[in-house]
Order: sequence, then C-alpha cells, then structure tokens
Amino acid sequence: MKRFGIPFLALALLGLMGAFGPAAFAQGSPAAPLSTKQLPLPPLAHPLGDIPDTQVFVGHRSPLGFFLKVPEGWARRQTATGVNFSNAYNSVSVEITQVASAPTLASVRTQQVAALEALPTAVRITKVVAVDLPAGKAILIAFSSNSEPNAVTGKAIRLENDQYLLWNRGRLATLTLSAPFGADNADQWNLIARSFQW
Repeated sequence: MKRFGIPFLALALLGLMGAFGPAAFAQGSPAAPLSTKQLPLPPLAHPLGDIPDTQVFVGHRSPLGFFLKVPEGWARRQTATGVNFSNAYNSVSVEITQVASAPTLASVRTQQVAALEALPTAVRITKVVAVDLPAGKAILIAFSSNSEPNAVTGKAIRLENDQYLLWNRGRLATLTLSAPFGADNADQWNLIARSFQW
C-alpha cells in the first residue's frame, strides 16, 4: 500500500485552515500563524454557534469539481485548491489534493492524526472511523482544538471539528466542519457532509 508522503501532508494541512482560523477568515484577513504549543482552552459556558434549524442551505459547485450545500449568507473565501465558508467561529472548508490511493484507517491514524496532533492548537482526537456517504466511503476524524485568535478582538476559543476524507480517482477532498465547542450542529453537519458530491 502506498503511504502518503510529506508533500501530501503539507498540502493537507492547508485544508485545516477552516478548522483553525474561521474567525480570521470571517474578518477578511488571517490572524498571525500560531507557533508555540498551547494548552486546551476551556469550552465556553454558553457557546454561540448553533446553526439555526431554520437555516437555508444553498448549493456550491466548485470549479475544482465538487459540489456541496453550505449555509446561505456565510462569507466565502476561494483559493486555488479549495474554499472556506465562515460565520464568526463557524466554518466549512474543502481542500482538494492529488493523492494516488485512498486513505485507510491505518494510514490516517499514522499520517493525518499525527499531523493534526503536531499542530500548536492543542488538538485532541476523539474519533477516527470509516463512514459511508452518498459520495462514497470516507474516513471521519473528530477532534477538538483551539481556534486562532480573532483578527479584531484577539480572542481564541475552543472548537470542535469533524473532518471527512473523501477520495475519488486520484483526488482527495478534505471537508472540515468547525464550531465552538458544545454547539449543537450535528444535524446540520450531517446535511453538509451528505450533500458532498464529486
């Protein structure tokens, strides 16, 4: 089985910007990169960030060859390899990388999980499982992390994140969903993940 190399990991980490910098994206300019290892921030007592049950979702068809539904009205930031949608500390991002073979539970645990845990944002992995989505088989990494400081207020908070790895014909989509820790977005995140199509 072909293992992922360092160039892939470097590219894959770019897809995590949605998980660690949604507030900065919402303000239009990224905060300074974090460089020192942190301790986990305490979750907010009353986290804001629930996506309302009345939220309207709209389709986004990317020139990179994928489609998904995203909350209407969220700020969008397009890059050469993906897209990020954000609203305060909530974020939905997709990053596309070229990968020769599909990830497995074993390779994800030794590659992506190790890369996540090496980040300075106090990442704590809670789950790594294989899941079936309408777009095909995927691997889900659930984890908590500190956000990057807000570009305006300088405040960072604790986030929870679901990251889906979906592979198709030599391309890997890294779909990352992030929200303040304790926010109740299970149904909305499930809708977004199941809406993804190649």
